[in-house]
Amino acid sequence: MTTMTNWTVVRVLRDRNAGLYLAGVVVSGFGTSALWLASGVWVKDLTGSDGLAALCMLAMWAPTLAGPLLGTLADRVRRKPLLIGTNLLLAALLLTLITVDSPGALWLLFAVLFVYGAAGVVHDAAESALVATAVDRSLLGDFNGLRLTATEGMKLLAPLAGAGVYAAYGGASVALLDSLTFVVATVLYARLRVREERPAPPAGGRRGRTAEGVRYLRSHPVLRPLALAGGVTMLCAGLSGALTYAVVEDLGRSPAYAGVLYAVQGAGSVAIGLGSGPALRHLGERRFAAWGIALLAAAVALRAVPDDALALACSAAIGAGLPAVLIATLTAVQRETPGTLLGRVTATANTVVFTPNVVGLAAGAALVELTDHRLLLTATGLTLLVTATELGMAVGRRVRLKGRGAV
Repeated sequence: MTTMTNWTVVRVLRDRNAGLYLAGVVVSGFGTSALWLASGVWVKDLTGSDGLAALCMLAMWAPTLAGPLLGTLADRVRRKPLLIGTNLLLAALLLTLITVDSPGALWLLFAVLFVYGAAGVVHDAAESALVATAVDRSLLGDFNGLRLTATEGMKLLAPLAGAGVYAAYGGASVALLDSLTFVVATVLYARLRVREERPAPPAGGRRGRTAEGVRYLRSHPVLRPLALAGGVTMLCAGLSGALTYAVVEDLGRSPAYAGVLYAVQGAGSVAIGLGSGPALRHLGERRFAAWGIALLAAAVALRAVPDDALALACSAAIGAGLPAVLIATLTAVQRETPGTLLGRVTATANTVVFTPNVVGLAAGAALVELTDHRLLLTATGLTLLVTATELGMAVGRRVRLKGRGAV
């Protein structure tokens, strides 16, 4: 398995476009993760308010709700110029943050973070659509796994670097660093070798074009169950994540120990990202997702047991199980969706999958004050197990229908 995984990594990196994409993901992901941490600390230092600091994440996540609408842009223009333009826009906007030095100027920070989030939705939709045409289809699963590995790797390293830069030079320096990463990513995207036809003029109104992506996802027999399972999984992941400090307290550890658990979780995500390509080829998207959710279910439920070794093992299992449905859904969207719809369907799928995570975080933060966290973890694990079982049964039903010639 290790030899096969190593070989698929080499295959992806030998693909020029795939290598450039991954380099762009690493560079821009570093800047984004650094800003993610620094922006909250920046607001906290200027205002002393935990609530306002939390709004930084909300500002970046809120545009995800408009995914189906924002995704239409990725289908109306050529994707490579759109990626380049989005990166340059963010690079320029981030430079305006050097003027934020008092609570009265924080409106600018929140506005930039909101545009940052909206541009990210468009960027992800355009990138997914362009990857589907620029990278060999046989490498899509491997590429998406390596992309997640790169993203998780940056989440492990960049926040520490961002905190260091912030402590030494202030928030404006972190913004400048992030701006520079977008410039570098622009250079990498500009080197992509891809031929794109100019999209045909849109037919119908804006509402109809937006709804087209929603209808396609809702009616597709493969994508719909994957996206719904992903949404439930991320809802439960948000709920479980909000209970992390209660788990740490139950272990008799200081709150800082949560950083150890997150680091181990990140290592699990890196591992599954490297092995996702072969696993997808062997199991298919839905079985791969179902097994990942089942692993996540067991790990979340077992966090209720206050044992250090088990807590570390569960963190690694959560890191390995959670990304499976995300990788499977994105790969299936790229393979099953016509190019003319790919931007809208990708953005719609991302909205269905990722928006519940915010709801889960909010619900967990409220429920942990009212209910024993061990009961919540057990209930969340059972919900995930039901989700995995239903997704696995859906695979079996589809196989039987194919055998009867009904599909």
